[in-house]
Amino acid sequence: MSTLEIRDLHVSIETDQGTKEILRGVNLIINSGETHAIMGPNGSGKSTLAYTIAGHPRYTVDSGSITLDGADVLEMSIDERARAGLFLAMQYPVEIPGVTVSNFLRTAKTALDGEAPALRSWIKDLRGSMEALRMDTSFAERNVNEGFSGGEKKRHEIVQLELLKPKIAVLDETDSGLDVDALKIVSEGVNRVKENTGLGVLLITHYTRILRYITPDFVHVFVDGRVVEEGGPELAERLENEGYDRYLTGSTVG
Repeated sequence: MSTLEIRDLHVSIETDQGTKEILRGVNLIINSGETHAIMGPNGSGKSTLAYTIAGHPRYTVDSGSITLDGADVLEMSIDERARAGLFLAMQYPVEIPGVTVSNFLRTAKTALDGEAPALRSWIKDLRGSMEALRMDTSFAERNVNEGFSGGEKKRHEIVQLELLKPKIAVLDETDSGLDVDALKIVSEGVNRVKENTGLGVLLITHYTRILRYITPDFVHVFVDGRVVEEGGPELAERLENEGYDRYLTGSTVG
């Protein structure tokens, strides 16, 4: 059992207009085997939370804490966070020219485990994961995300998730840019990893459509850099019907 705990997290960035506070006291606890959906309008700070957990240097933690199994995540370098069991699937996966998918994944696995995986079993696992995600295995010899469609990039993120086996995964708008078929395949991949490994999932999304395939245990409404309401799957259904207006115009946001 692993636990990612976020306590009273305040985060800011530097802009041309000066320092801007983005996160204003976020509290979350995510355990192994749980799926937490964070939903909110554009600009509410959802991606800022994801990148702060991962250690993006642009974001400054002004106060609060992030711990994984009691260890101080904020004191860890980015690679140390990955080795501790944190994973970020990016909203906009980047291209890495000159590095093949196969080499990228095996190098990452070696860095996490401290030793290279046996080549024969590794190739079998890689092919199996790609086939399960309806991804042509020839992509293993292509450069990372170079010339990939949006759906192929997102499937590759889930291949990483399946092979690297983190404890807690932050999925930043994994549904963005996916058609219905790709959305189902990606969701099946997330569910498969969760079932096989007990993965804890923090799923960031604007819309409920991915939640039809990845059922959340908890839904957190994120507005103006803080969680303004929490509930179960029924809360997502209400958001589908009502939108976020009640939070944007009410006194909750403050």
